[in-house]
Amino acid sequence: MKHQTTVLAGALATMLLASHASAAELRIGTAAEPSSLDPHYHNLTPNNTLRRHIFESLVDQDAKQRLIPALAESWRTLDDKTWEFKLRKGVKFHDGSEFTAQDFVYTLCRIPNVANSPSSFTLYTKGIDSIEVPDPHTIIVKTAAPYPLLPVEMTTFGIISAKAAGGEGVTFDKAGCKADSWPSTQAFNDGTLAIGTGPFKLAEYRKGERVVLERNPDYWGEKPEWDKVTFRPITSDGPRVAALLAGDVDMVDEPPLQDLERLRKDPKVSVVETMSNRVVYLALDQAEKTPTISGTDGKNPLRDIRVRQALSLAIDRGAIVKRIMNNTAEPAAQLLAPGLFGTNPDLKVAYDPNKAKQLLAEAGYPNGFELTIGTPNDRYINDEKIAQAVAQMYSRIGIKTQVDAATVNVFFSRRNKGEFSVFLAGWSAATGEASSPLKSLVATRIKEKGFGPTNYTGYSNPKLDDLLTQALATVDDAAREKLLAEAMKVVSDDVAILPLHYEVTSWAMRKGLSYAPRADQYTLAASVRSAK
Repeated sequence: MKHQTTVLAGALATMLLASHASAAELRIGTAAEPSSLDPHYHNLTPNNTLRRHIFESLVDQDAKQRLIPALAESWRTLDDKTWEFKLRKGVKFHDGSEFTAQDFVYTLCRIPNVANSPSSFTLYTKGIDSIEVPDPHTIIVKTAAPYPLLPVEMTTFGIISAKAAGGEGVTFDKAGCKADSWPSTQAFNDGTLAIGTGPFKLAEYRKGERVVLERNPDYWGEKPEWDKVTFRPITSDGPRVAALLAGDVDMVDEPPLQDLERLRKDPKVSVVETMSNRVVYLALDQAEKTPTISGTDGKNPLRDIRVRQALSLAIDRGAIVKRIMNNTAEPAAQLLAPGLFGTNPDLKVAYDPNKAKQLLAEAGYPNGFELTIGTPNDRYINDEKIAQAVAQMYSRIGIKTQVDAATVNVFFSRRNKGEFSVFLAGWSAATGEASSPLKSLVATRIKEKGFGPTNYTGYSNPKLDDLLTQALATVDDAAREKLLAEAMKVVSDDVAILPLHYEVTSWAMRKGLSYAPRADQYTLAASVRSAK
């Protein structure tokens, strides 16, 4: 079937693109779809992408993740532990109600009260100690310690309407806000509470089929070009490219690597790309008991650092980048691409299967063991193929390895239940710096600090937690960067998680459209322009 799809796409490439829709309509084919329209439910790139169309944050980021004003016109420190945000006046929610400081307060209170959140946004709100509202358009945020990343973290979550949700009387309490009830995720999915301040309004949501947005005529900022935007999830690579070439969509994200060169040469198509902030990694369960490993007399071999070292040494990251990613990626030695804030330039990874076999024998597994790797098959670029390649590499050192692949929603549900000993996933650093993956993926789960919300491995190192805590309280950029780089080394020395590669993200669109490629991988309809 995949071969037939590729042939179809190839045949279509020789045809004229069909007449595109009117300039007022934009149709986008996406490689993944959001798990929900709830802006606080799941800290996941497809969700965060769609959120930005409907719900805005206090502060935003440009294509290179530099801070820009959004619902807050300005921000400043009053002292090391106090920040003042001046809110934009005259902003209306989609239902016509006025945006005020109370909406921010209610949003902050609601985030930790989202039922069954697979990856909570408390990661970005736990640093807030108290809030004062001297007037409807001023917010004073106090932190228990100096917290230099506060404006950056204000970019990560969308503001919902307190009035629409019945939260006009809710006040902030770090120990736990009080409300009669909290909005359900379903209330956002069915459109009842899909009321933001963003450039687009929700018109229709059919899970698995489409999300339709309409231009917000009362938007405070630059009006988007498009009256209507339709996002269609087309998770199979061939059909996604075929839809573009046939004119069924105007733009696609993540065009398959094997088609990129052909698309670049097509006179009717434009391709843009950039290095992303996403690392694709393997997570290793280090709990006492683990579910998908056998042949070890009930022991979890992943608790032994020699086994983890062996698993890393067995992976030929260069071969994965070359053969599976078609050189549209970079091998990874840490959880964020080198050169970004807080990364460690000295970290390296090696490929040495002989050394891997030696370490397995020293750890007491000279004949290896049996292992299953869990992976999504429609979330990251060539995710299942990467997992299969790693499985073959592990089999070569004596670890008989199988792959258990599932669609993204099924995979995340099973991962969250702890059904995998090893799983493949990705992380995009929403803040553009190293504390994002460190705080979420490998810090010890400490709820009151917002540490470890996506740590599904049981890994815990007090030294890492201490370095991260210090970094998040250090205002001096140079000192903070040094602490984060040291924390990265701790994770690397422990082989706590296995970074594989950093994705290079591509977009393809019909000629006549332009898009500035984004490091955060977001496909934002308001930033798509047509030639005049």
